Amino acid sequence: MPYTALWGSDPEHMISYEAYPEEQVIIRASEQVTEFTNSTGWRVAGFPLPSTDKPVAGEKRERRIWKHELDPEMFKGYNPFCAVNILHDRLFIEYDKTDMTTYLNRRGCIFCDGEPLKQVPLYLMMGNEDNTYWVEANGQTVHFRLKDDEDPKDHLIEISVREQCVAPREPFLSYIRIKGLICDHAATGGPVPQRGAISCFRGHHWIIENCTVNYANTVGIDVGNECWHHDFIEGQTIGHSVVRRCKIMNSGVCGIAGLFAEHMLIEDNLIEGTGWQKMELSWEAGAIKLHNSVNGLIRRNTFKNTFRADHLWLDCGNINTRITSNLFINGIEQREAIFIECTKEGINLIDNNIIWNVEGRFDKNKIPVEPGSSGWYKLVENDTVNGYGIYCEGTDRLIIAHNLIGKCRHSGYYAKPVGFRMGGMERGGTSRKAKIFNNIFYNCGEAAIVFPTEDNEAEGNLYLCMRGGYLRIMYPAPEVCLDLKTWQEFYGFDKKGQCAWFMFEPDIDEGKVNIGSRSDEPIHAPGPFRSLNLVCDPEAISKVSTPEYVNCDITGEAREKVSLPGPFNSWKDIRI
Repeated sequence: MPYTALWGSDPEHMISYEAYPEEQVIIRASEQVTEFTNSTGWRVAGFPLPSTDKPVAGEKRERRIWKHELDPEMFKGYNPFCAVNILHDRLFIEYDKTDMTTYLNRRGCIFCDGEPLKQVPLYLMMGNEDNTYWVEANGQTVHFRLKDDEDPKDHLIEISVREQCVAPREPFLSYIRIKGLICDHAATGGPVPQRGAISCFRGHHWIIENCTVNYANTVGIDVGNECWHHDFIEGQTIGHSVVRRCKIMNSGVCGIAGLFAEHMLIEDNLIEGTGWQKMELSWEAGAIKLHNSVNGLIRRNTFKNTFRADHLWLDCGNINTRITSNLFINGIEQREAIFIECTKEGINLIDNNIIWNVEGRFDKNKIPVEPGSSGWYKLVENDTVNGYGIYCEGTDRLIIAHNLIGKCRHSGYYAKPVGFRMGGMERGGTSRKAKIFNNIFYNCGEAAIVFPTEDNEAEGNLYLCMRGGYLRIMYPAPEVCLDLKTWQEFYGFDKKGQCAWFMFEPDIDEGKVNIGSRSDEPIHAPGPFRSLNLVCDPEAISKVSTPEYVNCDITGEAREKVSLPGPFNSWKDIRI
């Protein structure tokens, strides 16, 4: 008999919802609208046009604002223009630290030719800025202004009408494959609960592959238990799913979200433009955000242009998870690229990745001015500046090996203990026993490594174009800021470490790494840097012993017992 169930029973009997070969299936949570009238009766006076929106001299520019009255029949019980973004569980929000505007915006969006307009909280703000929209108090009428004050009848105008694109009606449906679908414009709310445009709805053993998710209002794909307020179910299976070869583009808060999702395989995805909702202090913001990742593998993904959110955040209780062969590129106003939080048991591995350009997110006005010699004898560093490649809070036994970590505003690796992050019978986290082996740290702003204590290890690392006291230990006070020579002498770290001065920069657009000499020299460095023992020729870099748990490079090619520091076996004609 044919198998007609809506979900599968085991790995050999899965149900697949997929695009027909060579055909395109688009599932949109929006609908096209075509009826518009001129918007009248609302004030726009008193707000001058910004300098970028001024008319050309001699021209008269008319601000054309349009109105559309929403049809209740389009919504079927869920009107996202009546609901705000703010998450259901609000206890974690630190209201004094964040601008609540985006949290209180409506979930509904207006799209012009597939791209979203910007929501503003007051009608008259549309007078200042085109390509914007505003929602009336009752959520039944929207007003909008297109770019260059164009007529909506000349464009495809769509509005959000549904929360999700692909999601079961009931929880716990499992053994399902979603393949090759395009899912656009889901009007999801802020997590938690984690409800994505594509949702496993607490099911397990899903395969989500070759799909595209565009402009989810908050969450692109959810793969876990949705939230922590459900009853605990003894023996419940959560996760055990695969997300691969997907494009998750412009999710407002989180690309892939998974609470208690174990045995996850996340591979070969492109996750770009996450975080435009600016809800990072909801504590669920990231291109990938998993809680309690156990026996997970996150590999060969590309993270690009994440905004005010982490590329990858593993939140509490992570055991035996490997993060390998990923590209973490351009963290815009990003505090850290990878955040491993409160992980006290087991071992986790970060290897063969490229982490590049972490801008940091902080108030530059709070950086103290230290004129003359006033800062020479301070005992502790000001903690205003951030921008970390890998950031750990209370995480023990983390292994970081053979990565390229460069252009981080503060440091490549930064860790601190979290002694009082406890619950039930748990202990605090120490951030000890880390192993930082055979990485390349390139041109980070303040430091390459910041250890909380000396109860950690560093060996075989290459420090490229690093200035000042770039190797640091914070406790016991006062913290110390060292170079490689004193790092080796006083603490015994990096006996096989090397410091050098040459260019080693990935060109993502061209898919290669540029390696060569640099014309600039460190301040006060004499001639050929003899006193600093800097290596200026890439060919002169020594190979280092390869840890047994990193037996291949970023491309999957096997490593020898000794290999170059960083993610590549060879530095000739590198393709990424």
